[in-house]
Formats: sequence, structure tokens, C-alpha cells
Amino acid sequence: MPPTLPINLPPHLSINFLRSYLSAGRLDRARELFDKIPHPDLRSLTVLISAYTKQGHPKESISLYWKLRREKDLKPDRLVLLSVAKACGRSLDLDKAKGIHEEAIKFGFDSDLLLGNVLVDTYGKCGFSEGARRVFDDLPERDVVSWTSLVAAYVNCRLPIEALQSFRDMLSSGTKPNSVTLSTVLRVCSELKALNPGREIHCFVLRNGIEEDAFISSGLADVYANCSSIRQARIVFDSIPRKDIVSWIVILTAYFSDGNSGEALKLFQLMKSEGVAMSSASWNCMISGFAQNGRAEQAFEMLAQMQRLGFKPNKITAASILPACADLESLRGGREIHGYIIRHKFVDDLVVMTALVLMYAKCGDLDKSRGVFSQMPRKDTVAWNIMILANSMHGFGKEALSLFRRMVDSGVRPNSVTFTVVLSGCSHSRLVDEGRSIFNSMSKDHELRPDADHHACMVDILCRAGHLEEAYEFIQSMPMEPIASAWGALLASCKVYKNVELGKIAADHLFEIEPENPGNYILLSNMLVAAKMWDEASKVRTLMRDRMRGRGIAKVPGCSWIQIKNKVYTFVKGDDRNARRDEVCGFLKEMGKKMKLEGYLPDTDYVLQDVDREEKEDTLCSHSEKLAVAFGVLNLNGESVIRVFKNLRICGDCHNAIKFMAKIIGVQIIVRDNVRFHHFRDGSCSCRDLW
Repeated sequence: MPPTLPINLPPHLSINFLRSYLSAGRLDRARELFDKIPHPDLRSLTVLISAYTKQGHPKESISLYWKLRREKDLKPDRLVLLSVAKACGRSLDLDKAKGIHEEAIKFGFDSDLLLGNVLVDTYGKCGFSEGARRVFDDLPERDVVSWTSLVAAYVNCRLPIEALQSFRDMLSSGTKPNSVTLSTVLRVCSELKALNPGREIHCFVLRNGIEEDAFISSGLADVYANCSSIRQARIVFDSIPRKDIVSWIVILTAYFSDGNSGEALKLFQLMKSEGVAMSSASWNCMISGFAQNGRAEQAFEMLAQMQRLGFKPNKITAASILPACADLESLRGGREIHGYIIRHKFVDDLVVMTALVLMYAKCGDLDKSRGVFSQMPRKDTVAWNIMILANSMHGFGKEALSLFRRMVDSGVRPNSVTFTVVLSGCSHSRLVDEGRSIFNSMSKDHELRPDADHHACMVDILCRAGHLEEAYEFIQSMPMEPIASAWGALLASCKVYKNVELGKIAADHLFEIEPENPGNYILLSNMLVAAKMWDEASKVRTLMRDRMRGRGIAKVPGCSWIQIKNKVYTFVKGDDRNARRDEVCGFLKEMGKKMKLEGYLPDTDYVLQDVDREEKEDTLCSHSEKLAVAFGVLNLNGESVIRVFKNLRICGDCHNAIKFMAKIIGVQIIVRDNVRFHHFRDGSCSCRDLW
């Protein structure tokens, strides 16, 4: 501990005491000493400002500087200005950075190379690329740090093309890049998927014998991976003599991005066998990779291994595993992760909370999703998009519209995804005028050009509302080639509204765009059967068989599932393997009698086989969603909500039947099909029968 503070120390002694306090970690005592010096010298000020910045208090550094400028008319030197400029960069305070730039000009340091480099870097960190360029251009001479700082500034300002051009200008000037420059530019090449510039840098690295630099080699591997050159990425990785954890994570991420989870797992096992020092980052990479590739169960296995080996899950772990919960529709697992987030105080993390909002929405608990969103202290564009999407997929179009308006009013700028999800909400709720208004506002109010997906959403809005001719005209007037989802929306709605001729036109286009999609053939065939056009339906089925023959493509069977406690129970039409199937079928027969007393009539139009009505009614009873709902009722155990998931669109008869079941039993039944969520309560559905 430094000695007790003497009074009226001369400057050359006061700085020694100041450094003594700082080395002991007593920043408070150092400030106390500094404030007692009648005329502090610039060395003492520089030392204290630097200490504040290094210890995470850059705003105190800036405040101290301006306090002395006001109260003691301090005239700074280049080292003081350097220290304050760095503090501005750390605190991301653009206004104060501009002030320090003005101070540098005022006191004649605007030509100083070291200070100029720091100001370029500071402006870049503050997102002010114009300021960074201005300082750079005003420098009478530039070194490798100057150029590297300019490139990094453009990267920080998300201007990758300008960053790459600055690097080319650097080479043209004859300045040789260092490892920091190359690592920075490689990030740009990776982001832009610029394979040729990446190869040029690779050649430069080989010519200059710096291929053993782990950071550069990792950057090269990342470029090749993002440019889908996985083989070349692996060659670069294998050539690194001393691989660090970053190198391993880069190549693991590359394999996951390429969809090759198996090779990633082999590499991870090799990594462990070679004694590489594992970290939470490596485990998070595996958890995230499996989750993103639809391997949710393997993601959970990795999480379990991570914890068994003593690694503590962090914020990134939580954000990575939540999508796996959503993919498995594991509300129970998601709730456990939520509890972990609360216990470990991750609730202020924007990424974690956004993932939590999406998990609850995909698992069928919209109320909880809304609750988490409302508690978020800060919301960015992604968070708003997720909450709008949640309401859209659950069929609450008006709420989605209200959220969109709140988002705009709060100053958060919507992006292309925002309009896709809000238009989807309009579609599911038959909000035609509102949809038109939102679509037109993209270019008019938000300077965004509608793409093919936005046009397809608008087609869907018109189709679901029954405006089929207008939708067809809209498709024909699109400024780009219509995508499959636009024609698919028209075909599906033609079946609902029994417009066979327009349905044929839509189907013909779909057969050209995606000839191997059996769903389009089946949809048209079913439409023709319903219209009693048997010969044409038979031709469509024959066409489908001819095109599918030898390709291993077949109609996906309907499948529904429900989670009871920790176990998932799956139901398929005609599957007799469930031990309680007789009990389920008996329950449905009894429920059918009660439903008919309430006014339910089985809609046998959904049975396409040529059998008598009684047999058709029995066939309807075996639909997978009815079986899953019945099983949920038999296992309620005091719960007030039943959640069922289906891989295909729910059939019209099942939709009607579940409305009656929810009313008779007095519970809420939520069914998620491959289009949206249906909330059945008191004899009605949230979709208002418009799905």
C-alpha cells in the first residue's frame, strides 16, 4: 500500500505517488491526490486519463480533460490528446471525439502522425467514416498503421467495399501491410464472399512467408469457407503448424455452414484427442452448429457433455441452445433454459432475450413470448421482427400491425424482413387494405424496394381474402419473375374457393418452377377430385408418378405429435403401434357423439377415397391431429392448455372438430400445422376459419 498522502508535493514527486496508487489498484486515491495538486502537470494528467480508460471508465477520462480545460485553461500536449482520443473511441462518444479533433487542430497537432492514426481509429469505432477519411487525407505522411486504421474504420462502419478499395490503395502507395491489416481485410473478403481478393492475399502471405501466423491463416480459412471452398479451407487449416482455438472454431464453423455436421463432429473429436485446450467458445460452436443444422438432439447432447466436463454455460450457450428447444417444440426445455437465464442474470442480453421470445412463440406459448418481449429494456430491429413474426404465425394480424407501428414510432428502422413478417400477419388475418398500405409504404416511406418475397406475400393476402383474379393480375404485373410461393398461394386458394381453371394455370407454372415437388400435383389432383373431374385428376396423378419415378420422392405422410412431461408421442394415420390407441379411439367415438349433439357434422369431402359415408367418417377419426389432441385430453393432469404440432396443413374437418372438442372439454387447444398456429377456445379458432 502506498504511503499516506503528503501535502503540496512538487509535480516530479506527485506523479510518483500517483503511479504508486494506480499500481496498487487505488484509482480513487489517485484521483484524490490529483485533485489536491494546485497545478497538475501534463504527465500526471496523461497517466490518470490512461488509467481511467484502461480500467473501463473512459467517460471519466473525457470528463476530467474538459474539466481542466474549463477551470484551469489547460493547454494539452499530443500525449494528453492521444489519451483522451482513445477514451472517446472506447466510449463510442462521437461528439467528444469531434471536440478532441478540433482541439488537435487548435493546438497545432493536426499533422501529428501518431495522433492522426488514433483519431482515424476513434472515428471508425464511433461509426463516422467521413471523419476518419478526413483525418487520414489531412495527414502529410502515412504509415502502415494509418492505412490499417482506415481499413478498420470502414469495416466498423459496415462499408466493406470501401474497406477493400482502401486496402488496394494502400498496396498501390507502396505501403506493405502487416498481420493486423491482412486479418482485417480478410474479414472483409469473408463478408463479401470475395474469393479472388482472398486468393490474392493468400498469395501475398505465401510470398512473404507469414503463413504460420494463426490469425492470418484462420482468416484465410474463413474466406474460403464463406466462399463455399471447404476443401481449400481445410488445406489452409491443416497447414497451420500451431493451431489455436480460433483456428479450430473457424474450420468447425465452416463445416457446419456447409451443412456437414458429421465432418464437424469428427474434427471436434480430433480436437479433443490432440489435447487442444477446450473453452466455452468451442462448445458453443458445436451447440450452435448442430442447432442451426436441425440437429437439435445432438445440440442438447453437446450441452450435457459441456456441463459434465465442468464448463459453465454462458450467454452465448443460452442463445445457441434456445433454437434447438424451438425446433423440438420443447416448451419444458425452453422453460428450464429461461430459469437458467434468470438465475445467472442474462436478462439484459439482447441476443439471449430475442432467442427466448422466438422459442416461446415457436413452442406455442405466445403469451409468454409477449411477456419476455415487454420486459426487454432495449429492442433492436431483430427483436421487433421476431415479435411481429410471433404474432403473425399465431394469426394475430392486427397485433402484428400494431407492433410494426410501435416499432416505427420508437425510431427503430424496419428492414426487408420486417415487411415480410408484417405482410404475413395481414395475410393470415385477411387484412387486405392494411396489407396494400404496408406494401406501398416500403418504397414510399422507407426507401426499400419490394422483392419477390414481398410480392408473394401480397399475392397471399389477396388470395386468402378470395380476390383471386386480382391476385392473378398482380402476379402478371410483377417486375420480377414470380417465385413458387406466389403461384403456390394462388393454387391453394383456388382449391379453397373452388376456382379450378385458375388453379390449373397456377399449377402449370409450379410444375415448371419446381417439377419435383409432389405437393403441387396432389393439391391440383384433390381440387379436380372435389370438382368431380376424375379423368383430369387421374392424369395429374400419372404425371406425378412419371416425374417422381426413380427419384425417391414421395408424398410425406401426415404426422402429429405432443409432448407429455419429458416424452414426445407421435401419431400417424393408420399406425397401430401406440399402446393406448384403443383408449384414444374409444374416446374419439364418445366425443364424436357429444360433438354431433352440439351440431358437428363430419365433412367427408376431405376423404378422397370412393367409399360409403360411414367408412369416410371412420377415416376422418383416424387423422393424426385428432389422435394427438385426444391423447392430450386423456393426459391433461390439471393442465389448461393442450399443444399439438403437425407436419402438414390441418384438414378442414379436423379444424372444425377440434373447435367442438375445445368447447365441450373446456380447455384451450393449440395446434401448429406447417402454415401457422391455431388457438381453439370456446368453440372458435383464432384464425377465424381463414387459414
